[in-house]
Amino acid sequence: MGSSACFCVVVRKPHVQSSHTDYCFRFSTIWNIVQGEGIVVVKQWMAACFDHAMALNKSNIIQSLPAKVDKFLDLGCDDGVWTCQLASQIYAQEIVGVDIVQERLDQASKKGVVTVDADLSGEIPLPSNEFDLIHANQVIEHVPDVDCFASEIFRLLKPSGRVVLSTENTSSWHNIFASLFGWQIFSSTNVSVKKLGIGNPWALHRGEQDHLKTWTHKVIFSYRGLKEFCE
Repeated sequence: MGSSACFCVVVRKPHVQSSHTDYCFRFSTIWNIVQGEGIVVVKQWMAACFDHAMALNKSNIIQSLPAKVDKFLDLGCDDGVWTCQLASQIYAQEIVGVDIVQERLDQASKKGVVTVDADLSGEIPLPSNEFDLIHANQVIEHVPDVDCFASEIFRLLKPSGRVVLSTENTSSWHNIFASLFGWQIFSSTNVSVKKLGIGNPWALHRGEQDHLKTWTHKVIFSYRGLKEFCE
């Protein structure tokens, strides 16, 4: 959803003092509207915010890339579309992608990516000190063993190599907003493969089913948390 956003609410103090019951009635009426017909509008707005945040995230990733590399590794390459876009940006001579969903690996392979079927919570069957750039976008939150994941990244990276790691932010404005209501934060609503949007009535995919097990979120970092984890 993005690392930051803001909105403004203007409240005017009434000239006539209202009773506690009147305030409760007004809040209840507004809440019913939001939970009813208004929830459609809210979800449309949230979807637009999500799309904007994803575009901004990709722009930040591109700005973090080196000008040119020989060997590029994409962890969680999915269908290879974003992998190939990054590879063309850095003129990579060799493009390797790791994922655990065979259907996605087949799609990436057709785009010229050398694919590896591996669980990112374990040892990745690739040689040490091999890659100039390792990229993982929106991946670490899906990995049960982040310590092993980080160890493998630094094992595979050349001594002068670079890692570009991106993930959701548990301290972003929308997650803080959800927690104030006592809801599940947006970044943790997909903890189950049987039912999405658990604990958050505004979750974009609330009520959907048949989610891939590997797409559920296990760990959500804050900015400071991820920074200290990687140090």
